[in-house]
Amino acid sequence: MELRQLRTFEAVVRHRTVTEAAIALEMAPSSVSEQIRTLEKSLGVALFDRTGRGMRLTTAGERLLSWARRLLDQAEQARRDVTGQHRELRLGALETITATYVPRVLARLAERRPDVRVDVRPAASRDDLLVDVTAGRLEAALVLDTGDILGDLGFPAPAEPLAFLDVDAVPLALVAAPGHRLRGHPRLTPADLSGDRLLVNAPNCSFLMAADKIIGTGPERVHVGSVPVMRAWAEQGMGIALLPEFAVATALRSETLVKLDFPAPELNLRLVWRGDREDLPGLRDVLYATSA
Repeated sequence: MELRQLRTFEAVVRHRTVTEAAIALEMAPSSVSEQIRTLEKSLGVALFDRTGRGMRLTTAGERLLSWARRLLDQAEQARRDVTGQHRELRLGALETITATYVPRVLARLAERRPDVRVDVRPAASRDDLLVDVTAGRLEAALVLDTGDILGDLGFPAPAEPLAFLDVDAVPLALVAAPGHRLRGHPRLTPADLSGDRLLVNAPNCSFLMAADKIIGTGPERVHVGSVPVMRAWAEQGMGIALLPEFAVATALRSETLVKLDFPAPELNLRLVWRGDREDLPGLRDVLYATSA
């Protein structure tokens, strides 16, 4: 096996077709196909089933995939070590998290591991982050979650096992305009919110998933868009919103929003990475250096 063959193999897995892999690798499709055939011949097994919808891994291909990613990772680490380059951590995070929590994570890491450089890559979708971690395009990603397993908030975890570490708590607050009917009412329950309008983001939004778990189906869901839009609509009395406290702190201080007395739990800012990459020299130390 040659590294270039393994790199081509991994690209075909990631892009699902020879043509798309060739575009990503800046190669001719015929060259990609030839490298895959040569790799299969050297191993004596078929790595892909060729279907009308693309390339699908065989059982042998699935076994090779984890090996290929580890070998490619180790080769890259060896190159950096030999050439004296700094270790680099490609860290993904949702845009709202990038603006608020990532700076403190970076400061923590810089203090403990000044030899590490971090390439922060903002994303609009949690699913994209998890796919990129699984595919090895990111060493780690920061997502919002809760509970003892990945995806307990309500989103599907990838099939490949991912390790995680909770690095910060993200308090939530149920907020409304100052004139809301429930302002000042103590110890609200989900039943008290029945008939209200709950301002929410996209279906896979962490705050909507949290609302589904703790508020239930009583309030009418009103999809309005991003966190700033949800906050602005709540200020104008268009509904209530379950949002992270960091997103509404200024509005609460200026009293354009009030915090309802509802037991909103904390979410966890969760660092997620591929468990099978922990064998890379120093990677576990780098990941744990980001924790509080």
